[in-house]
Amino acid sequence: MTEVNGIKAPEKLEGHFKAMAICWLLGLGSLVAWNSVLTIGDYYGILFPNYHPSRVLTLVYQPFAFISMGILAYKEATVNTRKRILIGYTLFFLGTLMMIVVDVATSGRGGIGPYIGICAMVGVFGVADGHVQGGVIGDLSLMRPEFIQSFFAGLAASGALTSALRLMTRAAFEKYHDGLRKGTMMFLALSTFIEFLCIFLYAIYFSKLPIVKYYRSKAASEGSKTVMADLAAGGIQTQTDIEAIPQRLTTKQLFIQNYDYALGLFLIYALTLSIFPGFLFENTGKHQLGTWYPLVLIAMYNVLDFISRYTPLIPCLKIENRKGLMVAIGLRFLFVPAFYFTAKYADQGWMILLTSILGFTNGHLTVCLMTVAPKGYTGPEQNALGNVLAFCLMCGIFAGVLLDWLWLIGNGKF
Repeated sequence: MTEVNGIKAPEKLEGHFKAMAICWLLGLGSLVAWNSVLTIGDYYGILFPNYHPSRVLTLVYQPFAFISMGILAYKEATVNTRKRILIGYTLFFLGTLMMIVVDVATSGRGGIGPYIGICAMVGVFGVADGHVQGGVIGDLSLMRPEFIQSFFAGLAASGALTSALRLMTRAAFEKYHDGLRKGTMMFLALSTFIEFLCIFLYAIYFSKLPIVKYYRSKAASEGSKTVMADLAAGGIQTQTDIEAIPQRLTTKQLFIQNYDYALGLFLIYALTLSIFPGFLFENTGKHQLGTWYPLVLIAMYNVLDFISRYTPLIPCLKIENRKGLMVAIGLRFLFVPAFYFTAKYADQGWMILLTSILGFTNGHLTVCLMTVAPKGYTGPEQNALGNVLAFCLMCGIFAGVLLDWLWLIGNGKF
C-alpha cells in the first residue's frame, strides 16, 4: 500500500462507486441546461419562426464556450480548478433560472426582445460550459478511467433524459392551452434544480471522498497546483518538496504527442454537430410522425449516445489501438452522403436507424479515446492533457455548428 501526503492508497477503493455516481451527476449537470434548450427547440421554433432558433442558439452558444475554454486551457496550470468548476455550475444555475424569468415576464410571447434575452442566457451557458467541462475533464483525468467514463455517460444522459421528458410532456400537454409552454417551463425548472444539486455535490461532498483525496494528493506530490483548493476543502494540507518534483511536459509537447487523439475528437464532433440537431429539425422533410418526427430523431440519437458510453466497459468492444480509433473516426464521414440521400429518397424508418447509429458511434468513440489518452502521464500532465482534449472537442463542436449551415444551401430559404 502506497502513501502520499499522509493519505493511503485506498485498498478497497473507498468511495469508488460514490465518486462514479457523482461524476455521472456532474456530467448530467454539464449539459442538461444546454440539452434542454436543444430539446425544446420546437417551442422556440413556434415562438420565433423567422429566426432559425435551432441553429442560431447553437451558433451563439459555441463562441462563448470556445473562447472561455481556450483561455482556461491555456492557463490550466495556475487555475484554481475548484473555483473554476463552481463558477461554471453557478452560471448554469443562474442562466436556467433567468430563462424561466424571461418567459414568465413576457407571458410566452415572441418578438425580438425576448429572443435577444434567450440568446444572452445561451451565451452564459457557453461561458459556463467552458468553465465546467475542461475543469472536470482535467480533474478526472488524473484519477481513474472509470470516472471519465461516468462523466461522459452523464453528459449523454442529459440528452437522453431531456428527450424522454420532452416526448412525455408533449404527449401530456398537447391538448391543453399553452401545453408546449408548460412542458418548456418544467424542463427549465428541472435543469435549475440539477445545476443546484451539482453545486452542492462538488462543493461539499466530492472532495471528501477517500479515493478522490488520494488521487489529488498524488497529483499534488507530482507538482499539480490546480488541486490545492480541493485538497484544502477535503481537510488536507499538502507539503511538497519542490526540488523533488519531476519536470512536467509542456502543453505544447503534450499536444504534439497526442495530436491524433486531439484530431480524432475534433473530427468526431465536427461531423456530429454538422448533422445534429439543425439538420434533423429542418432538413428531414415531412413524414407520418408529423411534428413528432424531429423529436423522435433527437430522442433516438440521445438514447443511443447514452448507451454507447457504457459499451467501452466491455473489453472486447473497447478500441485502444490509436490507428484503429482514427480509422473508425474517418469512416464516420460516410454519414454525410448517407444522411443526404436518406433525407431525399428514403422513409422515416431509415432516417431513425441512421440517426441511432450516429449517436452510438459518437458516444462509443468519445469514451474510448478519452479513457485511453491520459495513461502513462503524471497528474499535472494528465490534467493539462484533459484540458487540451476538451478544448479540441469544443473546437470540433464549433466547426460542426458552422458546417451545419451548409445544409441550407439550395433549399430556398435562409
